[in-house]
Order: sequence, then structure tokens, then C-alpha cells
Amino acid sequence: MTDPVAFARDLGLPGLQDIHTHFLPPRVMAKVRGQFDAAGPLIGRPWPLRYRDEDDVLVETLRSFGVRRFTALPYAHRPDMAEFLNDWAADFAARVPEAAVCGTFFPEPGVTSYVTSRTASSRPVEVWKVHVQVGAFDVTDPLLDEAWGVVAEAGTPVVLHAGSGPVPTEHTGPEPVAALLRRHPRLRLVIAHAGAPEYAEFLALAEGFERVALDTTMAFTPFFDEMGGAYPPALLPRLRDLGLAGKVHLGSDFPNIPYDYSEQLDALVRLDLGEEWLRAVCWDNTRALLG
Repeated sequence: MTDPVAFARDLGLPGLQDIHTHFLPPRVMAKVRGQFDAAGPLIGRPWPLRYRDEDDVLVETLRSFGVRRFTALPYAHRPDMAEFLNDWAADFAARVPEAAVCGTFFPEPGVTSYVTSRTASSRPVEVWKVHVQVGAFDVTDPLLDEAWGVVAEAGTPVVLHAGSGPVPTEHTGPEPVAALLRRHPRLRLVIAHAGAPEYAEFLALAEGFERVALDTTMAFTPFFDEMGGAYPPALLPRLRDLGLAGKVHLGSDFPNIPYDYSEQLDALVRLDLGEEWLRAVCWDNTRALLG
């Protein structure tokens, strides 16, 4: 198993930048862990969590891996929840220097107001998280249209879980995202899990829209291959080009993963896309995106 610190050092990097990690209020995280433990309807299979500690321990764990920049990525699954999560995430970032200021939004009255307020804040949201599978909404919901416009104008990245893995719903898949981008082509989206399992379709969106990128979260690992099939080898040359163009980002889903953190890094190495690609994906691209 790859030692993350040695992995970064051997690439000549000062560490890793992980755009897809989760920190949540304790009661919310407990419910999330309960869903994984029970292999709930949106999980679909046994998912034994590898890391389950208090936030302070988890932060120190990421630091021990050499992760120098990471996210909280809260996500709302019902109305009147987003601003509670946004307040908590802002406080988390204030006490954890490596954490980007994160936020979420939901199709509800007032969404444009709080997205605008968080965008214009003296310490604005640096990364939004939207999870259409858990939230059970369409990204083209009219209640969100003005909010998407605010986010597009600001250029703030949105880590968007819209692929149909691990369990498809009526709201997942590339078609709604394509429709959203036709409406707001300047949106800076980072498609979570490389769009699994609709890898080809989301790769095409990243190629076709200037500000659309992918993250590697859980993709390419044996665990994900068992659920939705392995990443198509024919797509790898295009994935390499996309990464070298600044549009693929390291993600892990830490701490909600059923294997050691290093397994994501091993999976990237097995792609055999070269050290330049690894340096771009694991540091340069996210540093350019987040500063």
C-alpha cells in the first residue's frame, strides 16, 4: 500500500490537495454513518467505514497523510437545512486552516438570498456541494435557477454528485446536468466520482464546457469497480488530456470510505497516466482552483 506522504514526496510535491472530503455536524455525521452501516437504499451494498472518529482526530489523520488542503462538503437533503450546515462549515473552516470554506444549497424559497449572501461574505464560500441523489431533486429545478446564476457569475466551484452511482434515482445522470449547463454554461462544476457510472457522458461534458471538471473520488478503486464496472480503458487517453488541462482533481470521500486512504492513490498510479498527470491531479489543479 502506498504511503501518502512518500507518494507526494516521490512526485516532488509538498503534499496532497483533496477536493472531496466530508466533515459534518456530529448529529448529521452520525446519521450518515448509520446509513452506511445499514447499507441504506442510497448505499446499496455493505459499506464498512474505515475511519470513524471525532473531527479533531480525522483532521489529524488527513494531516498525517500529508493532505494540505481539503473540504467539508456539507449537503442538504431537505428544506431549512442548508443554512444550518453552512454556518457549521464556516465555523469548521475558521478553526481548521487547511479546510476550504464550504457550503450547500437546496431548492427552496430563499435559496438565492442565502447563496448571494454567502458569496458576498467577507469570508465567502470557496466550494459548494450539491448532492442530487441524496437531496432527491433535479438540478434544473426552477427554484435554483437564480442561485445557479449567482454561483456561475462568482466562479465558485461546485462539487456535484450527479452520477447514478452507487444507486440511480430519477434525478441522477448526465442529462439534467447537460440541461443545466446549456442554461448556465459558465458554471464551474467538479463532477464527483468522475460521474460514475456514466463516465463517458460526464467526461464529454468536461471536455465540452470550459469550467467543468471531474474528481477522482472512489473511481478506479476495486470497490467502485465492483459496483458499476471498471473505468473504460478507451477513455484513459482523454482523461489524461483532461487532467493535464487542469480539469481532474484528487478526491477521496474521506472519512466515509470502506478502505485505506492510500487505496485511492494506488488506483491513480495503476492508470499509468504518468507522473506529470499525477502531479497535476494531486496538487496543481486543485491549488489553481482553490488558491
